[in-house]
Amino acid sequence: MIIHSQQSYGRAAANRIDEARRTGIEGARALVESFYHAFNQRDMDLFSRVWANHELIQLNNPLGGILRGYEPISMLYRNIFAGNSTVWVELGDIVEFHSDKMVVFAGRESGEFTRVGETLALSIRTSRIVQWLGPDIGWKQTHHHGSIDDTRLLEAYQHAVRGIQAQFP
Repeated sequence: MIIHSQQSYGRAAANRIDEARRTGIEGARALVESFYHAFNQRDMDLFSRVWANHELIQLNNPLGGILRGYEPISMLYRNIFAGNSTVWVELGDIVEFHSDKMVVFAGRESGEFTRVGETLALSIRTSRIVQWLGPDIGWKQTHHHGSIDDTRLLEAYQHAVRGIQAQFP
């Protein structure tokens, strides 16, 4: 099934991780909302419960390039969360492509990245794939792809974040 969702997930997102064990689209939506809660609240404990722990899960984004496996992905986010910057994003204009065992949430993230008094408005094309891994595990994120259209914004964002990454070898 393919639907254009009127939902958005951002700073007001709730921790609905316990609902991510429900079958069907509502469980998958609960997982995605929990991701945005974890990200916007810098909650690594919740973050670790959103992603599947498998060596082939993948993150493709403007900061980390292609990362595979939970450890490299979590390290990137730990560095962002521990730095002296603030960042928030909200996923909107979502199209959901779903079956019983997999959902792709494709839309646009908007938000802000602030570091040392400089704020960049973010606009990121985003896809998140979540999979049903059974009743004992529930829904887990297995893939994320984000890209920035505006090359000047991409360069400014990468430059700003490199300052954070330099602090954490």
